[in-house]
Amino acid sequence: MPHHQIDFQFLAAPSDVNFGGKVHGGMLMKWMDQAGYACAVGWTGCYCVTISVGAIRFRNPVYVGQLVHLHAQVVHTGKTSVQIFISVEAADPKTMHAIETNHCIMTFAAMNDAGELVAVPSWQPQSADDYLLEHYAIQMKGFSCEAERLLTHRQQPFAIDIFDDNPISNIAMKPS
Repeated sequence: MPHHQIDFQFLAAPSDVNFGGKVHGGMLMKWMDQAGYACAVGWTGCYCVTISVGAIRFRNPVYVGQLVHLHAQVVHTGKTSVQIFISVEAADPKTMHAIETNHCIMTFAAMNDAGELVAVPSWQPQSADDYLLEHYAIQMKGFSCEAERLLTHRQQPFAIDIFDDNPISNIAMKPS
């Protein structure tokens, strides 16, 4: 039977912090990707690749020494994809008072050993929270698809061409 959720828990280490003394947002994103991947693989039984990360919210900082808890759960499935909701909480290990620090929706595609997309088991919501999170995931997927469609109308593939002769775009490349 596929597993539809997984939990990771560990202490935030000094090597995880940024110059401001808080855990770097990129580190949190890495942890969420790992938890999401483990959940997606547990559900599909296949190797999975990250397709998108949406609706990422950083609500509160994580500090060195806090107990970090990531909860990843399947919230929606497509034909070959699975959407995972990942929430992160941090707690002082002395008091165990936890607060949500961030959350996001990640979409993974299941692949076989030849790198081809494969069908994933269908997931059905069981609780009111499951239905709410599935609706949230479907809304975010629609929003993301619409946003991507807007990009198809761009005239230029990059906002700034650092290799052109425009002196404004070359400012960062000039030696000081």
